[in-house]
Amino acid sequence: MPTFELNTTHDPRRQSWIASANLPHTDFPLQNLPFGVFEHGARVSWGVAIGSQIVDVGALTNLALLSGDALTAAASVRDGELNALMGLDAHLLHALRLQLSTLLGADHPKDAFDQSSQQKIKVLSQELLLDQAKVHMRVPCAIGDYTDFLTSEYHTERHGRFKGLAEPLPSAFKHLPVAYHGRASSIRVSGTPVVRPNGQFKDGAGQVVFGAAPMLDFELELAGFIGRGNPLGQPIALDRAQHHFFGWVLLNDWSAKSIQWWESVLGPFLGKSFMSSISPWIVTQEALAPFRIPQQARPASDPKALPYLDSALDQAQGGFDIELQAWLQTATQRALGEPGQQITQTHLKHLYWTFGQMLAHHTSNGCNMKSGDLLGSGTISGPSDDSRACITEITHAAKVPLDVGHGETRIALQDGDAITLKAKANHASAVPIGFGECTGVVLAAPVYPA
Repeated sequence: MPTFELNTTHDPRRQSWIASANLPHTDFPLQNLPFGVFEHGARVSWGVAIGSQIVDVGALTNLALLSGDALTAAASVRDGELNALMGLDAHLLHALRLQLSTLLGADHPKDAFDQSSQQKIKVLSQELLLDQAKVHMRVPCAIGDYTDFLTSEYHTERHGRFKGLAEPLPSAFKHLPVAYHGRASSIRVSGTPVVRPNGQFKDGAGQVVFGAAPMLDFELELAGFIGRGNPLGQPIALDRAQHHFFGWVLLNDWSAKSIQWWESVLGPFLGKSFMSSISPWIVTQEALAPFRIPQQARPASDPKALPYLDSALDQAQGGFDIELQAWLQTATQRALGEPGQQITQTHLKHLYWTFGQMLAHHTSNGCNMKSGDLLGSGTISGPSDDSRACITEITHAAKVPLDVGHGETRIALQDGDAITLKAKANHASAVPIGFGECTGVVLAAPVYPA
């Protein structure tokens, strides 16, 4: 059975000759090397984040600094989309990561390469290193399908109580990873403004009305990109499911709760499909290997998972040691140059199901997955007040307004509010790695056409 082995690219002693990659709080040390797609001027390319910089891997191949399997992997990328790269075998992806890690390592110019290669390093630093602040990031791949799960027991149970359900936690929740099929066409990269949707909902008097959705919310999630897919009719076994993921991004599943709670008969529809945001850098499967942890044990009173969702291997290494945050900045705070305030501090361990279980269940009926498909974790709320991962939970469904300073409160997001999601993978024996930010500012709803 496959495991996630550590190698020289994870060595915590290694540093980069790029100084910003060695700073203690960077999201992108040498041990990370996440992939993304960007625009620089009129050019679209792809690369890896390192400190505050980007290595333009799309142009790097022309300098003959990549070879063998690494070159094969890099040459697979076409038209600024990473799908073909994401679907490659693990040994090709490892070869590319290893050569990039070697190329960017502090020991590289000193003794790892000859004088000719050192001259190429000079060219690299002058021509192929870009400032992240000076490029425009894009969605890194063509997302064919998007599935959003509901895997936090705490989030699910709280919302059930808010809705007044006799059974706040659905009976199926502890037997299978609940999900709905989302809208891939409206997924956008971090920094894209979020236009408040119009829709149908019940107003305060209980009347059904149409207009700008009043109860706009964020939802803090992690999402996994599929690397290698599966043929139609052939399920993915749980012990292999984790190896079908290419990597992970932050996901803000923006939600118009007023629309969603009124319309949800078959499940979420227009209350979700207006937009979702993802962070631009895909933190890879291999980069996260040092941060795998056991899935939290279920209480003895909970039902035992059915055999296709039960695996000692997945329970031993199916979780990740990842802390996540949400920050809210109001328009007032932004005008005053204030950073806003942290409103959520949670952890991925609070999920009831692993990503492996999500994928194994998703394909258990023979559903085929493709490179670039996206699986959201669902809102990652925990048991404590500070780990509630959406405004609805934070305010107890609008009963306890959130104080945001300057005499303002919130029971939902207002126009001009910005939400920023952050996450960090931590482990005592590894260099922490981050995901970058996932940010969106809320804009007013458009005037509905006559």
